[in-house]
This record gives sequence, C-alpha cells and structure tokens, in this order.
Amino acid sequence: MYKILIIEDDRTIANVLAEHLRTWDYEVYCVTNFKNVMEDFREYEPQLVLLDIVLPLFNGFHWCQEIRKISKVPIIFLSSANDNMNIVMAMNMGGDEFVEKPFDLSVVTAKVQAVLRRAYAFRGTMDVLEHAGVMLNVNDATVICGSQSVELTKNEFRILKLLMENSGRIVSRENLITRLWESDEFIDDNTLTVNVARLRKKLEEIGAENWIQTKKGIGYIVE
Repeated sequence: MYKILIIEDDRTIANVLAEHLRTWDYEVYCVTNFKNVMEDFREYEPQLVLLDIVLPLFNGFHWCQEIRKISKVPIIFLSSANDNMNIVMAMNMGGDEFVEKPFDLSVVTAKVQAVLRRAYAFRGTMDVLEHAGVMLNVNDATVICGSQSVELTKNEFRILKLLMENSGRIVSRENLITRLWESDEFIDDNTLTVNVARLRKKLEEIGAENWIQTKKGIGYIVE
C-alpha cells in the first residue's frame, strides 16, 4: 500500500482527496499544522506528496525545496495558480507533475498512478513486492522504505525476494542457499549468514529495523 501525504490547507479539498484516494487502497495522511510540515513528512515517510502552492506561513515551492534536500519522493503540485510561470517554477523546484484546480478526481487518480509507476516501477507494470511498509523493485534490485531507498547486491536481492514472496512463512536456510546457488559463487551456511547480516544492515539504514526475524535452527521470516 503506497502512502500519500497531502499538504493542502483547504480542509474540504484535503478531506475529499483523502477519502477518494483511500477508495483506491492508498494510505493517506493530511498535514493540519503547517508549522510542522517537515516533521510530518519525516514521521509519515510517504511514497508520494500532493502539494498545494498557496499555503499558510510558507508556500509550496518552499516546502518542495525542503523535501528535495532529504528525499527524491515524487511530488505532484495541486494549485489554482496555473499560469505558466507557476507551472515552470513547480517543475524547476523539483515537482514531478502539476494538476490544475478545480480538478476532476479521476484525473488526480490517473496522475498519482502514473507518477508512482514511473517512480517505483518500469516498463509500465508495477513490478514491486510490498510487505509491512517495505517495497522491493524487482527490476533494479532497489528496496524502498518510506522516502528512502538502497540498492542491493545480487545475493541480497535474491534473499529478500524469496522472503517477501513467502511473507508470513518461515523460509529455511536450505531453501535460501539453494536460491543463492543460482549465482556463480560458492555458497555455504556461513556465506548465507554474512549476506543476511549485510541485508539487515541495509534495511536498518532506511528505517526497516528488525524486519527480518531469525527462527533459530530453522531459517528466516518477514512477518
């Protein structure tokens, strides 16, 4: 489930957008305190931001710049300030799309789907495994948690892919070693342990701590 952060001070628009997007199985959070936009962003860790231009205290261009200092998360601007200068500024500040107000909800949905597809998948398909807030893009061996991502080695990718394909079930060490044998290097029990440790460290770096659980004497599981 993708997480969307709405930064919009018109409560009616924000609530209508949120309810509509939830019907498409997106998880949505609306900023209500515009002094704490970046705090909400860091805590919620969205995969996409819907951002108005005219906001209290600081405008959307300011918040787009602040987000871009720490994240490459896709940003869609929503604004009635739809003259060419604002559209150009929105793109130059790091926006990915611009939707003019008043808007049709079906248009917003289509834009959201297109931007997510471009950001997290390739070849027009959502070739992504997702479990408990962690997404694995199987096309480029990138694992994503919130607004952060990290690239995996070939063996780390194979381990995580097998675990996510069997989420909620224990995967034995023997099965993991068999999967890793698809590579050209020698794989033994110690090599598996080293690779799992490196994978866990990378997951921790993007905020997914204790995500892979050890079942002593059996194998591993993501729950």
